[in-house]
Amino acid sequence: MTTLNPYLSFRGVAREAMEFYHSVFGGELLLSTFRDFGVEVEPDELDLVMHAQLTGDAGVVFMAADTPRHMEHQEGGGFSMSLSGPSEDEERLTGYFDRLAEGGTVQQPLAVAPWGDSFGMLQDRFGVAWMVNIAAPAAA
Repeated sequence: MTTLNPYLSFRGVAREAMEFYHSVFGGELLLSTFRDFGVEVEPDELDLVMHAQLTGDAGVVFMAADTPRHMEHQEGGGFSMSLSGPSEDEERLTGYFDRLAEGGTVQQPLAVAPWGDSFGMLQDRFGVAWMVNIAAPAAA
């Protein structure tokens, strides 16, 4: 089986961001620093995150790292993290949306969209864009 996992890039806040996402999605968070891997970076960057992986309680999996100063870094990256699920998961998905919005900016409140699903968009406090789509209940 092939999997596709988003890999977020931060500048000095990967630990804080991934700990925040861990509080949102639960599960297991693994963090390794540049020091752990013996990678040469500036001395004040040794304890930055070289690799983090969050495996959330409900199947959410993504990774992240800090970009050292000697490497180019583009905040935001021009993409969105998209969470979606069936109407049976509405409470969980709404909770994710609400927690991700804390300290961030809601661009589209979570509401019924023209296609019938509930949909919302936000940018979290770390500059990451998120979309949440909750499928409309199936017609009886």
